[in-house]
Amino acid sequence: MRKICLTLPTNRECAATIAAVNEEAVYAAEHFDAEVHLLILDSSDAPALAGHARTVRELPRVPGVVVHHLGETEQRDFLQRVIHRADVMKPELVLDLMLPADVSYGACTNRAFLIGGALGCQSIHRRDSDSRYQVVNGAPVFPIHHELGSLGKRASDAVHGVSETTLDPRHADKPVTMAGSSFVGELSVDIGEIYQIDPDVYTDMVGLWAPADWSDEEKKQLVDESFRGAGSDPFTRDHSTLALVDPLRVDMCNISFHQVHERVPLPPATNTIGSDYFLMHLVHDAALPGVLHNRNIENFYTGERRTGPGFLAYQMRFVKFFLSMLYFNFLYDRMARAGESLLDDRYQVRASVVAELVRESTRLDRAENVRRLDVLDASYRKLGGRYAEFADLLASRRERLLDEARHDMEDFALLIEVWEAMMSASGATSLHHIPRQRGCDRR
Repeated sequence: MRKICLTLPTNRECAATIAAVNEEAVYAAEHFDAEVHLLILDSSDAPALAGHARTVRELPRVPGVVVHHLGETEQRDFLQRVIHRADVMKPELVLDLMLPADVSYGACTNRAFLIGGALGCQSIHRRDSDSRYQVVNGAPVFPIHHELGSLGKRASDAVHGVSETTLDPRHADKPVTMAGSSFVGELSVDIGEIYQIDPDVYTDMVGLWAPADWSDEEKKQLVDESFRGAGSDPFTRDHSTLALVDPLRVDMCNISFHQVHERVPLPPATNTIGSDYFLMHLVHDAALPGVLHNRNIENFYTGERRTGPGFLAYQMRFVKFFLSMLYFNFLYDRMARAGESLLDDRYQVRASVVAELVRESTRLDRAENVRRLDVLDASYRKLGGRYAEFADLLASRRERLLDEARHDMEDFALLIEVWEAMMSASGATSLHHIPRQRGCDRR
């Protein structure tokens, strides 16, 4: 029986989502030969944390499903023991990269990667607290149906369980390393109001995602596809494709990984939307097989991001996303050129090669990001109102933001370099601390 980790990171009240994801865990245990570890990584405030603990206690106990609800205190304790065992350089910095004070989309999933390793899980399956399952004929549509049907199999074996394949036969011996889908509903980034106010400004801003040397037509196509997921068409019947999966067709609320997350972590950047999408690109560029299915999750918005402080924080994460693209576009280009040379003879990602590319990106000229900030400043001022007020805040932080974008990549390189030791240490570390007794280490 294989062990898998179905993880739900959260920093907000989401009792209903916890109950729903537990139903997916039960489905997986009942329909596949799997022991499912439901891992809730909780960074919520005290009232929400207590409410979540109560929800977890009230979940029905089902054979094959083990629920772990960890607040930041428990997460920090585990990380400290792993870091100590791994004997990494700059342990305090590594702890901060793994459990920062600010929001980090990559760091919360990196913690799931390590804890999954401690639990002996072969794969990680991630869901988000601001999403829910589609329902057809009264039954939830669980993505894990396709994930466990293919993940970890040789591509030549997985072909029998999908609707179609576009995979070149030369990849037949490689493992299926990723399975995922996207979302339906609201945009994945809460910028619909910008489009309503001024579609041209929306185009100017979202186009900053693209490499600077792209044509206007290429940028326009990217803008038209960005943040829209699978659109709004509801699920009707299953379809899955074995392929080198286009990263733009999958979303982190609906993703699973096998092996690759044990070699390379996600970027630990704080307050940066999209910082957790790196592995999708790595899987694609290294020519590792994946499965794209159509069990899309429904995305919705929480009210907090539209409050005064929430609005400012969200827009700052949006800006930092654009600044990060100077570095990520460089990485994606270099990884695409490297192709299968990113893999060793066992089809494992060569982490040292990826780390060196990340290090190289930190030496890029920042002029492109200066221009991005110029466009953003002008765009926010054109939008007026609270957007113009945000432009004033943005102007006061220009140099700091430019420095942070580069430092984020330096931190990413460091984390890649210590990741093998961290993953190895996690596999030898118990999830819950057992105090030493009579000089014996009982971990």
